[in-house]
Amino acid sequence: MDQPWRRLEGKVVMVTGASSGIGRELSLDLARAGCKIVAAARRTDRLKSLCDEINSFGPLSLSSFNPEPSVVQAVAIQLDVSAQSSVIEASVQKAWDAFGRIDALVNNAGIRGGIYSPLEWPEEEWNALMATNLTGLWLVSKHVCKRMRDTKQKGSVINISSINGLERGQLPGNLAYSVSKTAVNALTRVMALELGVHNIRVNSISPGIFKSEITKGLMVKDWLDRVTKKTVPLKTTGTSDPALTSLVRYLIHDSSEYVSGNVFIVDAGATLPGVPLFSSL
Repeated sequence: MDQPWRRLEGKVVMVTGASSGIGRELSLDLARAGCKIVAAARRTDRLKSLCDEINSFGPLSLSSFNPEPSVVQAVAIQLDVSAQSSVIEASVQKAWDAFGRIDALVNNAGIRGGIYSPLEWPEEEWNALMATNLTGLWLVSKHVCKRMRDTKQKGSVINISSINGLERGQLPGNLAYSVSKTAVNALTRVMALELGVHNIRVNSISPGIFKSEITKGLMVKDWLDRVTKKTVPLKTTGTSDPALTSLVRYLIHDSSEYVSGNVFIVDAGATLPGVPLFSSL
């Protein structure tokens, strides 16, 4: 029996950080599931390429995976999540107007920042990271969820966090990134608590090591496979499809209407042993 969340016809999904990496992969996957995509990011050239690709195969029919005649299924919205609230709200309004509503928001935009001792973190870099990973995520959620509330429509917010936001997933040198992702998980729980009355669900996903623009330097390290086999219970790193794509689909689908306030850990069990990742180097 097929999982019902494989098909999401009629859903309008806004994805931030959609121009590359996991955001791009999620956008393509959700479009293949039948969603209309509002792709948001700073780099409009990459967004145009993504939307052109999605619009070239059009919406999927209910009976097969063969494309129907091409219609607009994806639109690009320039969005800098580190901008001022009024600028973000203007972009959210354009996103909302693109298809007349937003059913689900995937907050994927984020940066990792540098690697520093807690005593050496530059304040300017700290503030820039928090503006993108935390404040921007909150502001996008705030402006989207206000519109969901005001139009009395149910919605789903999915925050892409990190295992660095877990007590058991800390790595040295990642102070600001870890703090931002820990805060995202707290934000997820409090928003879920307070927005449930408006039938808006909020969940987080904490991925382990996946190939993306943020991790491209790590993925090419010759020691990664050796460390993975020693410290990760499932002895592997992840691929976003299906590990993340299937979970995102589920959290958008109406079958997850009883699921809110959770932090889903998708890391092959990497954080379970309580042993720092680099201990086997």
